[in-house]
Amino acid sequence: MDARKLRILAAVVDNYIKTGEPVGSKTISMMPDIKVSAATVRNDMAVLEELGLLEQPHTSAGRIPTFSGYRLYIEEILGKTELEESEKQRLDAMLGDEKLLTEELLLQSASTALAEITKCATVVSNFAPKYSVISKVEVIPTGKRLYVVLLITSNGKIKNKACRMEFDLTEEHMEFLKNFLEENLEGVSVSELSDERLDKLITAVGTYMVALSPLVKGICEMSRDLQKNEVIVTGEQNLLSCGDLDKGEVVRFISHKNELEGLLDDSMSGVQIMFGEEEHDSFAIGNSSMIVSKYQKGGKTVGSLGVIGPVRLDYAKIIPYIDYFTEKLTRFLSGEGEGKEEGNEE
Repeated sequence: MDARKLRILAAVVDNYIKTGEPVGSKTISMMPDIKVSAATVRNDMAVLEELGLLEQPHTSAGRIPTFSGYRLYIEEILGKTELEESEKQRLDAMLGDEKLLTEELLLQSASTALAEITKCATVVSNFAPKYSVISKVEVIPTGKRLYVVLLITSNGKIKNKACRMEFDLTEEHMEFLKNFLEENLEGVSVSELSDERLDKLITAVGTYMVALSPLVKGICEMSRDLQKNEVIVTGEQNLLSCGDLDKGEVVRFISHKNELEGLLDDSMSGVQIMFGEEEHDSFAIGNSSMIVSKYQKGGKTVGSLGVIGPVRLDYAKIIPYIDYFTEKLTRFLSGEGEGKEEGNEE
């Protein structure tokens, strides 16, 4: 895989993104940075096809990139591009005043701004809750045989669940439950709440099992929910207006977008690209791609931000926007931005 073949691959990808039409050897040979004959280009394109980086949609047509070709183009050829200072200022203005932003508001602003600029849908995943600890669990009577369980984590995440009981709890029940939760849950890291540990928590209620089981089970359900990645998709209407995508598949995706949670985790590094056809039921829009990049807090990956759009995205233009926003989020969450405020720390 020499430099010339990489330039030819890049040229095919760039042309196909612009035109949507298969790219021929004559077109490539006329480009100033290629400087070889059409016959030589044809030979190199044949090699690229054998390597699975290009394909020929039909006989006598030019070539188009495969998913592997796109991936190599993005990961090895594009490189890192810095935005112009004026463009950075425009993006900062879209985000708003950092001094007034919380972590949640900044994520919302970045997602909305990215959708507006790219004309794609944006996806934000947040892994932060599972790195926090449970700071408070409280059971509050709210009516006859009705109780609300309140669970608060150190990063400010609040979950609540209403539980209807078979009978009203006595003061003895409430006092036992208060002490039990303080001893077994408060101060425990969410990431340590394995299914085995939560199951043991239910059995540990002992003689109070019959009376308190619904409440403890409700607390376990909320604890399991905290271990899931939060995924928010914005700008779905952009997908519906994209001619390269099937509208029926987009509608089905919008109805099941929570399934993206299984694709985005904290093990990813750098820019990650996924294609709809490769991800099966979790990301079932044909001819689509998703590009995401991670953001960090305290040296840990706590989330990712990216776009969902057609395969024929202008990656050279869009990836620098994603990089800028994720770097901005990392600086903000690490206390390097102007908007660092009390209460944002875990």
